[in-house]
Amino acid sequence: MILPWTDHPWEYSVFTAPTRRRRALVLALALLGTTSLASCTAGAGPDGKRPGSSAAAPADPASRPELRRFYGQKLDWRPCGDHRCASLTVPRDYSRPGDGRTFVLPVAKAATAVAGKRVGSLVLNPGGPGERGVRLIRDGVAEDIGRGVRERFDIVSFDPRGVGESKPALTCTVAADSDSGSGVAPDEEEAGAAVPLHPRTASERADALASARATAAGCRAASGPLLPHVGTDDAARDLDVLRAALGERRLTYVGWSYGTSLGTSYAEQFPRRVRAMVLDGAVDPSLDWRQRMTGQATGFRKAVEEYAASCAEAVGDACPGSTPEEIRALIDRLLERTGRDPLPVDGSAYGLDGPALVSALSLSMYTPEAQWQALSEALVAADEGDGTRLAALAAGEEETEEPGAEESGEPTGTDASEGAAESGADGVPEDNTDAALIAINCLDVPHPRDAKAYWDALAPAERAAGAYGTTGVTSELVCADLPAGPGRPHRVKAEGVPPVLVVGTAGDPATPYGEAVSLARQFPGGMLLSFDAPGHTGYGRSECVDRKVEAYLISLTKVLPGTTCTA
Repeated sequence: MILPWTDHPWEYSVFTAPTRRRRALVLALALLGTTSLASCTAGAGPDGKRPGSSAAAPADPASRPELRRFYGQKLDWRPCGDHRCASLTVPRDYSRPGDGRTFVLPVAKAATAVAGKRVGSLVLNPGGPGERGVRLIRDGVAEDIGRGVRERFDIVSFDPRGVGESKPALTCTVAADSDSGSGVAPDEEEAGAAVPLHPRTASERADALASARATAAGCRAASGPLLPHVGTDDAARDLDVLRAALGERRLTYVGWSYGTSLGTSYAEQFPRRVRAMVLDGAVDPSLDWRQRMTGQATGFRKAVEEYAASCAEAVGDACPGSTPEEIRALIDRLLERTGRDPLPVDGSAYGLDGPALVSALSLSMYTPEAQWQALSEALVAADEGDGTRLAALAAGEEETEEPGAEESGEPTGTDASEGAAESGADGVPEDNTDAALIAINCLDVPHPRDAKAYWDALAPAERAAGAYGTTGVTSELVCADLPAGPGRPHRVKAEGVPPVLVVGTAGDPATPYGEAVSLARQFPGGMLLSFDAPGHTGYGRSECVDRKVEAYLISLTKVLPGTTCTA
C-alpha cells in the first residue's frame, strides 16, 4: 500500500507516493484493517520468461510476431484539460497475445520538455498497488518536479492493468451492490459490533475468516477472469510496450513504494532497456509475505511511537497529551476501548473499531509534516468520545478532489465521457484502489491456503508490533482464497542493467529502510541514497534528495556510497 507529497497521509501506497497534491494511498482497507502495501515480484529473464523456463523465445519480445501490433502502436495524443491523454492497448495474457483479449490503459502526459533540451519521457508510477497514474498527472505532479527535469522530459504516467480507468478494471462488488467507493464489498459486520484486534477465540477467528472469504468471493464473482492477469510482471511488460509507444529506446522511470516492485520487475525482464531508474520506498523481493508484513507492521508501531515522542515539537499545543507518556497512554486507552465497543461516528451505523483506529494511526505516518496535526486533533476528539475524525483519516475522506474536478468532465483517458459511461455500466467504482490492492498483492505474493498459518503468525506478530502486527496478519487472510501467481521470493536478477538509484527513508513505516539497503545491494551497480527522516519515501519531500535524484535523471550522475540527506 500505499504515497507522499500528500497534503496529509496515506500511497497509496501507498502510497502510495509523492506529490503534494496527490491523493494518499489507501493503507488500510475498511474491511480488512492494515494491509501489506507492497507486493513481491517474481524474477524473469530478458525475454520476459522466468528463470528456468524451458520455453524458447526471442531475446526481444517486440520481435515476436504476435506482439508486433502492440509494440508498433503510436499514441494518439488528445487534449485533456492542461495535459494530453491517449490510450495504450496491451494483451491481457502475454502467453496468448493473439486471442483478442486486451487491456486498454489510459495514459496522460504533461508536455513540459523544452525544444533543444528534450531527452525523452519520464514515466512515473505513484504506488499502491492500485494507484492511478493518470490522476497523478492531472493533479499536477509535474509542478512538483524540478525545472531541470521538466525542461528535459515530458512527464508521463498511466493507469496499470485493472486499475482506475483501465478497460476492463477490477472490482470486488457486483454491479447491483457497488455503492462502495473502493471496489470492495461492504462490511457484513452487524452495526455496533467491534472487530477484535487479535482474534483469539474460535468464534472470533471464524468471523475473521468468513469476512475475508466473503471479500475474496466478491472479487472472484465480479472480476474472476481478470484476477490471474493483473500481476506486476505483466504490468512491467505493459510498461515496455508504453516505452515503445512513446518512441523511447530506453526507459527513464521513477517509482514510489509499490512502484519500486514494478520497476524491479521491469529491470529484471528488460535490463538493457533501462536508461535511468529511481526506486523510492523500496520493496525487497526476497522477503516472503510474513517477513514483509512483520517488517511493515513494526515500522508503523515505531512510527507511532516516534509521533508520541516528537508531537510537541511538530504540532505544539495541538498534541493530545503534554508528554510522550500521556500520548502513548491515550492511544493504548483508545485501542482497548475500541476493542470492546466502536466509537460513534457521524453518519455511520458501524462506528470506529480497533482495526479502523489502527488504520487511522498507520495512515497518518506517511507524511508527518502534513498529517500529524490532523491526527492530533482527531485523537483529542476520540478521547472525548467522537470517532468521526479518526474514521475520516482511516478512510482517506479528508482528501477530497479539488472543487469541481469530478463535475468538470475533464478526461482521464482518450475519451473522458466514454470512460465515465463505461465505468458505470461495468459496475466498477470510480476509485477501485482497494480492489486492485487486494488482487495484485495476492497474485504477486505467495500466501498460505490454510488458515492455520495465519493463526500461527498472530502471536509472533503481536510480540513484534502489537496491534499493528495482528491486524496485519488478519488483513492477509483474503489472499488464502484468491489466485496466486508463480512468483516466489527471490533476489534480483538483472544482469546488464545500468546503475539503479534506490532511495531509502530511515523512518519509513511502510517500506522499511532495511529493504532499501537490501534492494540497492541486489542490483549490479545499485546506488543507495539515504534520507534521515520519518515518513514514507523521500523524493518530493527533501530538497537534498530532489537535487541528487534529478541530477541522476538528467545527467546520470552517480550517487556515492554513504550519501545521506537530512530532513
